[in-house]
Amino acid sequence: MKKRPVDPWAGADQLATVGDWLAFAERHYQKHHVALGQVATNAHDEALYLLLRTLELPLDSDASVLTRKLTASQRRVVQVAFRRRIIDRVPAAYLTREAWLGEHRFHVDERVIIPRSYFLEIIPEQLQQWLPVGIDVQRAIDICTGSGCLAILLAHHFPHAQVDACDLSADALEVAKINVREHHLSRRVHLFRSDVLDSVPGSRYDIILSNPPYEPSSLVDRQEPEFAAEPRMAHDGGRDGLAIVRKLLRQAPGRLHPHGIVAIEIGGLRRAIDREFAALEPHWLHTADGTDCVVLFQAARLQRA
Repeated sequence: MKKRPVDPWAGADQLATVGDWLAFAERHYQKHHVALGQVATNAHDEALYLLLRTLELPLDSDASVLTRKLTASQRRVVQVAFRRRIIDRVPAAYLTREAWLGEHRFHVDERVIIPRSYFLEIIPEQLQQWLPVGIDVQRAIDICTGSGCLAILLAHHFPHAQVDACDLSADALEVAKINVREHHLSRRVHLFRSDVLDSVPGSRYDIILSNPPYEPSSLVDRQEPEFAAEPRMAHDGGRDGLAIVRKLLRQAPGRLHPHGIVAIEIGGLRRAIDREFAALEPHWLHTADGTDCVVLFQAARLQRA
């Protein structure tokens, strides 16, 4: 008689403690080649986050939480969450309906890309360094805002600024509206549906910031399931990844104050930027991991080009 295949999840609902589930999840993340990078860069951190959120425990719980025993109903809920994450490859942030940038929490769902950005390291200090001494940022814009997270970070860090935020996706703007309201910034963060700056009223800005779609289309076609679950238009930067960047840099000179700056997160396209836009004198901002993938342009150089 042919034996039935062993269910690798058999008995998982009997795992007794948070620590047991964490070890189990880490093994299965590796076994199933789960893609990371949307919530955390390693399986331990993401699995622990998902456990704590699923069990409604504080994210700053100390190590003693690992010995916490789970009830039968809690074990069932945890198993469902990990099956969806590991087997169905649903991003953790879509399961918890939230993402964090530093201390700031944002609502997310399948309508938006999950917030993750090197701008968390760069706002405000590195941007301020490129503005003249004494300039108090009065107006900024976040282009391709998605969930609104970077516009909200700008508003938090530049308390006197009015911040515009635009996106071509009406769905994304609905999520951004939720986050603007939850951060109590409706009077200072203004949302526009627009293809780059096409439909944004004609203000001039101290800072234009963007984390645009920058992956070449051919790479988007081959994305891991977790990243393919995000809206394609939030990833796809056209044939070479630079379609949105080119349009933004064409429009920026007429929308900046003379002292203004443009900062763009660009992933792995540094060489392409340096080659195509050398005449604009791109400056690369430092990030802790050394990728230095945020490029900055000064209005004075853009307006002379």
